[in-house]
Amino acid sequence: MQTQTDVLAEIGELIREVLDGYDPDAVPITRETSFQQDLAFESIDIVVLGTRLTERYGPVVNFPAFLSTLTIQEIIALRVGDLVDYVSAALCRS
Repeated sequence: MQTQTDVLAEIGELIREVLDGYDPDAVPITRETSFQQDLAFESIDIVVLGTRLTERYGPVVNFPAFLSTLTIQEIIALRVGDLVDYVSAALCRS
C-alpha cells in the first residue's frame, strides 16, 4: 500500500512531466501547491495530467470523474494535496 508521501512524490513527477521545462526551484511541488496559481496549469495540462494518472494508476483513478464532483471555484483552487488525497483514497478502495 502506498503512503500519501509516495503518492505526492509520484504526482510531483507526473506534474514535472506535464510541465516540460518546469523549474522545481521556482515553485516546489508540495501539498499546498496550487495548480492554477502556483503552477499556471492550463486546461490542456489538466487533460494531460488526467491521462498520465490513468496510465500510472489505472482506471481506479478517474480524474475526470473527480473533477466533475467539484465546482468551478473548487477546480480553480485545486491544490496538489487535494489530488493526493483523492488518489490515495481511490487506491485504498481498489
